[in-house]
Amino acid sequence: MELHRGGVGSQAAGRRMDGDCRDGGCGSKDAGSEDYENLPTSASVSTHMTAGAMAGILEHSVMYPLDSVKTRMQSLNPDPKAQYPSIYGAFKKIIQTEGFWRPLRGLNVMMMGAGPAHAMYFACYENMKRTLNDVFSQQGNSHLANGIAGSMATLLHDAVMNPAEVVKQRLQMYNSQHQSALSCIRTVWRTEGLGAFYRSYTTQLTMNIPFQSIHFITYEFLQEQVNPLRNYNPQSHIISGGLAGALAAAATTPLDVCKTLLNTQENMALSLANVSGRLSGMANAFRMVYQLNGLAGYFKGIYARVIYQMPSTAISWSVYEFFKYFLTKRQLENRTLY
Repeated sequence: MELHRGGVGSQAAGRRMDGDCRDGGCGSKDAGSEDYENLPTSASVSTHMTAGAMAGILEHSVMYPLDSVKTRMQSLNPDPKAQYPSIYGAFKKIIQTEGFWRPLRGLNVMMMGAGPAHAMYFACYENMKRTLNDVFSQQGNSHLANGIAGSMATLLHDAVMNPAEVVKQRLQMYNSQHQSALSCIRTVWRTEGLGAFYRSYTTQLTMNIPFQSIHFITYEFLQEQVNPLRNYNPQSHIISGGLAGALAAAATTPLDVCKTLLNTQENMALSLANVSGRLSGMANAFRMVYQLNGLAGYFKGIYARVIYQMPSTAISWSVYEFFKYFLTKRQLENRTLY
């Protein structure tokens, strides 16, 4: 991801071209014709935030219908009318029985959360990665640094996204009592209190910290293999992002099932498990999943999750890298003009 050190941008060990900056000075090559690897060694925080916000919004917008199906398929004790044999079968049945726009319910709240969450997420990751790479590796790229940076970025990301996830998943469930995001927020606030929006926060972090660590380490490793010069290369960003997302998604599916249960407070499942009141805590969620569905319950919806995450992370990385490249190059051209 980084333009120079340890990221998707150029590295000092990569190819040097005429006009490259050496010893603190820059060549006379016109900025408008600069290649990606000759851009400044680090983009600005505002560039990372803008590119990250665009990546988050586009990623969640495009993949939202599949996310709705994933939520339904992770239900521990679904209504007989909401049992789906496959992802395609789920799409078809939802549209036929609940309307064409039903898979998009809750998209607005997800977009509102995804923009600022991903802005902080990518900005934190880029800056932490650069700092930690300087500490751990003088050669420019440390997998340990990438994993720690991804974990730190997740703390900020999930603090913003967790309330949006709660609202979104309640709207996605079959026969949801909520018709809009605003009515869902009001009802949850009134009946369950502010804490309901963060009931699954520890589980979310427990899932997303390993997810993002695997995701970032795999992405950076694959970039080293398919794009060793760290140029702006859309194909390499798509391939690396997709494979990294698929691996991380499969490995963390059990935690995602527990997170979904805590977010939705699925009534039929709670009744079957003789749970009165509200279910809270990752340990309790793990026990309940096993009690109701055994080991197989931890992997409910795994195919939908992998199929969702693979294009989702591919979109996110390709959009992020494009906007980072575009914005940084534009800033460089403006500096040259003035």
